[in-house]
Amino acid sequence: MRTVALVESPAQLLNVIEWAHHAATRPDVLILAPKNETSRWQLRCMARLAREAGLSVGWHEPRLGGAAIARTVRGLAGDLAGTDRLVLGDPFSGVMQVVAGVTRTSELVIVDDGTATLEFARQWASGEHLRRWHQVATEEHRRQISTFARDQIADSLRRRLQPGSGCRLTVFSCLPVEVAHARVLRNTYAWVRAQHPRPRVKSAADLIGTSLVETGVVSEDEYVAAVAALAAQHGVDRYFAHRKEARDKLARIARLGLRIAMPELPLEVAIREGAVGRVVVSFPSTVVHTLPVVLSDTSSELLVCEIDPSWYAPGTDPNSHRFLGAVTDSAREQHGLASTAC
Repeated sequence: MRTVALVESPAQLLNVIEWAHHAATRPDVLILAPKNETSRWQLRCMARLAREAGLSVGWHEPRLGGAAIARTVRGLAGDLAGTDRLVLGDPFSGVMQVVAGVTRTSELVIVDDGTATLEFARQWASGEHLRRWHQVATEEHRRQISTFARDQIADSLRRRLQPGSGCRLTVFSCLPVEVAHARVLRNTYAWVRAQHPRPRVKSAADLIGTSLVETGVVSEDEYVAAVAALAAQHGVDRYFAHRKEARDKLARIARLGLRIAMPELPLEVAIREGAVGRVVVSFPSTVVHTLPVVLSDTSSELLVCEIDPSWYAPGTDPNSHRFLGAVTDSAREQHGLASTAC
């Protein structure tokens, strides 16, 4: 069975490697490169690990100019010929939706794209159009592709996977999800834990950053103040930066006395290299679900800091509060995580 995987982020590529390890198969991986330079750098580092794991990796540039997406989709036709099983790293990606809608495969596998998997499961069950939870239709976005056209593309994916279509749907995730008419396989991060020995636990705490400011959900001033309070409360000496965090914001955090760490690999890999904090504090994000699994063989304690309503930026969609609350609640229920306030 020929398997092809499409990914756009380092975490998606990591989870394709984990799925391949679980399924004992070696897919051909096609990277749809993002614009963000840090993401591109981390993807190149992950591509090296993927090749070492026995996967073949190709690189495409769908975001270089207005016609790049159409050119990439046409270029993928040859790579996808004869594909029996298609693996998607992001079911909300327009490029991936187009490819999935026109590729006649017998199985479609969706691997974790972080907490977005929770929203995919909810929207799939409710019959909604597939849209990212924080997506805002800016003028630039409207010029690139209309909301109507995007919805039509997303709906073609849903039709492609309807019962009786002949295409099976599998979801590979460490998150607590149920998807109608789909087989759900649990991601235990077995490959990562096999590759890296148990990390040493250090006396100071770690704080994990988020891109909520960059996505326009949280005010930067409120976020930096929260980081300062959490650092003082828990004895934090290291701040793991998200790949999309702005340099100016990170400079403000560094002035608080924290060492900024920008891992070249996804945190689930990087945190098992060297030492990990006796306490790891995170805002609501993917890691409150992945790290309890990845660090299950250590004494490190993971805490989640809830987003205070006063932190939200003006005009933030109320859906953001609902979604981030669901991330926290599901982590508490699944992993028994404790909360911390600041």
